[in-house]
Amino acid sequence: MISRTVHEGYLDDADLADVVRAAFTERGVDGKKVLCIIPDSTRSMPMPAVFRALHKMLSGVAAQFDILIALGTHQPMPEEAINKLLGVTAEEREGKFADVGVYNHAWKDPGALRNIGTIDAARVSEISGGLMKQPVNVTVNKMVFDYDLVCIVGPVFPHEVAGFSGGNKYFFPGVAGQEIIDLFHWLGALITNPMINGTKHTPVREVIDASASFIDVEKMCIALVVADKKAKGVFAGAPEEAWSAAADVSSDHHIVYKDHPYNSVLAIAPEMYDDIWVAGKCMYKLEPVVADGGELIIYAPHITEISYTHGDIIRRIGYHTRDYFLAQMDKFADVPGGVLAHSTHVRGIGRYENGVEKPRVQVTLATSIPEEECRAINLGYRDPATIDLDDWTNRESEGRLLVPNAGEILYRLRHGNPAPTDAVASMQ
Repeated sequence: MISRTVHEGYLDDADLADVVRAAFTERGVDGKKVLCIIPDSTRSMPMPAVFRALHKMLSGVAAQFDILIALGTHQPMPEEAINKLLGVTAEEREGKFADVGVYNHAWKDPGALRNIGTIDAARVSEISGGLMKQPVNVTVNKMVFDYDLVCIVGPVFPHEVAGFSGGNKYFFPGVAGQEIIDLFHWLGALITNPMINGTKHTPVREVIDASASFIDVEKMCIALVVADKKAKGVFAGAPEEAWSAAADVSSDHHIVYKDHPYNSVLAIAPEMYDDIWVAGKCMYKLEPVVADGGELIIYAPHITEISYTHGDIIRRIGYHTRDYFLAQMDKFADVPGGVLAHSTHVRGIGRYENGVEKPRVQVTLATSIPEEECRAINLGYRDPATIDLDDWTNRESEGRLLVPNAGEILYRLRHGNPAPTDAVASMQ
């Protein structure tokens, strides 16, 4: 594995280019067709510098160099947004970088996917500790098999479903089909966000790596640890190896420990989160430090949509705790597991007793989504214009926490993090 890290400051563009060059030189890419899988704009990293380093290394050396954007089930990126992500102008895309094909993952198109194997029910049960017992077909974007070398390029952060993002997660869910995505997202929801987020080795990661083992193509990974959209570390090697090293460094940089919980937490969602589907990460990363009965406010005046992709389903089912769904799964049998998981992760842990749902915390939207819509999906509402950010500054001693750019840094308590209920025991 090739790596470079800094304790003070950040890696510069030349550092990143050195690692990219060394990694591909070690692999040998002359005459090979190379596909790089990258994140969309909902993940922060110095993509412009990395893209230029990739192009400088591969253009004219590799027989072909293309990019596939790992959308998971996010909406496709338009050309203008792709150019912004890569840090290029439209003229550069048509000129200097015209030899690079850039493609959105078509997760909704069965014709774009290939079935590469099945994880049988016994294996699913073994990995999940009996929480799930059904087999699952593994599908992935068939473009992956048109290349000699597939390189994952992306950051590693604590993650609510997998424990840490990155590595083979760029295959699953990044460029995968919905069935496998739904299975392991629901598995993560069953385990719950407070238990899984920021945990390195999880059952979900095991499902992801088992799925990736079906991809019989040469694979490598360039995993970054990022702070303030700048690289603190970069690791290049086999996907599992590079991810593991990056996750260790991420745990040092991306987890903040607090001595006590807060009655009120104001999470400011960055502009890169354009709907609640992704801005829900504010709750995922801050749930552990909200006091019992406290409130988490997602402050994002720029957001007008619940989900551009899954909004209709979420409006139908609303946001609820895991136990609410487990008590009446027949009612929600037609809802994709990935959507159920998102719903539970945003609403947080809680109980459902005698037909009454009892969430641990209140989740409130201070967005441009109308009040009636927030109430209808079982979330609170605040007019963002009534929130004075200055009034939240330096108020931690009073039980109020202000978190700018929320969604990537995980907050935990040093002692006594909230535990999930035991509702899944009845499934075993």
